[in-house]
Amino acid sequence: MPNWDYSFIEQKYDKERLAKASGRDLRIKPKHAREICAVIKGMNVDRAKRFLEAVINLKQSVPFRRHKKKLAHKKDLKQFKWYAGKYPQKAAARIYEILSSVESNGEYKGLDIDMCKIIHAAAHRGRIIKRYIERARGRSTAYFKHLTHVELVIYEFPS
Repeated sequence: MPNWDYSFIEQKYDKERLAKASGRDLRIKPKHAREICAVIKGMNVDRAKRFLEAVINLKQSVPFRRHKKKLAHKKDLKQFKWYAGKYPQKAAARIYEILSSVESNGEYKGLDIDMCKIIHAAAHRGRIIKRYIERARGRSTAYFKHLTHVELVIYEFPS
């Protein structure tokens, strides 16, 4: 059994006003998770939840910053510097669950959730489950299942 740890360094922050949550081996693409984490980092918890709900309901697209050459532009991304984007619903739903988890962890520690901001949102590549489909004439086609690790950390800033 692996021993998971966070990539977040806590030395600069007060541990009493910090809450963490992670999702390990999630069945989402690392690229989608990375782009969502880049957008929600620095947001308040409520604003991030509203953003993820809008992505799930196809009302707001997620701007893609890397590997976007053949990606369509979206009209609702004029607030961002990048216009290319997608609607990664599955990844947004999983990150929404982790955000709800970190919110409940913060409430359990006694944090004021209205004053909390996401100070760390990271997505890391996990394992790739390799499968193959048998084809005619002795050939096969690979189809891989990508796993991702997502970490979220919120911090309560004084008013």
